[in-house]
Amino acid sequence: MNTSVTPYDPSWPDLPAPDEWLETLETVHLWSQIIGKIRLEHMPWINHCWHVPLYVSSRGLTTSLIPHPSGGFEIEFDFMNHKLEIRKVNQESISFELEPLTIADFYTKTLDILSQLNIEADIYPKPVELPDPIVPFPENTDLIAYDSEAIHRFWLALTHVQRVFTQFRSEFSGKVSPVHFFWGAFDLAVTRFSGRPAPKHPGGVPNCPDWVMEESYSHELSSAGFWPGNGFGEAAFYSYAYPEPDGFQNAVIKPEEAHYNQELGEYILPYQSVKNTSNPDETLLDFLQTTYEAAAVNADWDRKALEK
Repeated sequence: MNTSVTPYDPSWPDLPAPDEWLETLETVHLWSQIIGKIRLEHMPWINHCWHVPLYVSSRGLTTSLIPHPSGGFEIEFDFMNHKLEIRKVNQESISFELEPLTIADFYTKTLDILSQLNIEADIYPKPVELPDPIVPFPENTDLIAYDSEAIHRFWLALTHVQRVFTQFRSEFSGKVSPVHFFWGAFDLAVTRFSGRPAPKHPGGVPNCPDWVMEESYSHELSSAGFWPGNGFGEAAFYSYAYPEPDGFQNAVIKPEEAHYNQELGEYILPYQSVKNTSNPDETLLDFLQTTYEAAAVNADWDRKALEK
């Protein structure tokens, strides 16, 4: 059988400027919240809300296997063939094209497919972690953009970031999160923990109950992640500590393009600064390691016990 395969380009992709694909980014962000809420409904609670994220897959973003009385199901954004596919373990599968769809249309199509597959879905119909005004998914007929080339490049970038984050994760023997994609803020993240309880988080995240943040930040941590450009204004990596120790802001961080953003309370490194280096993996690992050390050293973590 002849199969046409697109050659894989191992280089880190260029990402569009945020204003060139902002509508697509905002649209897919809201689509991902619908899918994430379906996973949330069916998953048992896991500490720090680790039961809610999506994961980078060989084709896009996936829920991974979701438990269900019928045997389980998976929902995947396929950013190669631009489809949303819902698969059950009994081999039933239904998909639809990812194209310029309103949020309301995407919501209806997804829930209709779940119904056809005998999967119940009663999700909270409003976006979270976004500022007002908030329009419920079934009523949102405004966002209709879908730039398939831009979202494909974004996914390719995620595959590179996921690889480096996984390498960084492997070098820690203490409690560390999976490399996972949070649909609330639309970012890929990995988090290390000192093992000590943290002060109660103040909350205040738009349209998100304070108790969610309190549980998520119940223990002292150092967290790093990647934004595609929404909110911050450009694709960038970030790193922060909670609670932030004295001295954290004044640490020597690599590479030199990284800086501490006072408004965000985080170190920031533009994606393009990583992509343009001769060794993007090493550059990003330097950022992850030095910002982690800024947290661990200044907060007096037991590094001998926690690090390999």
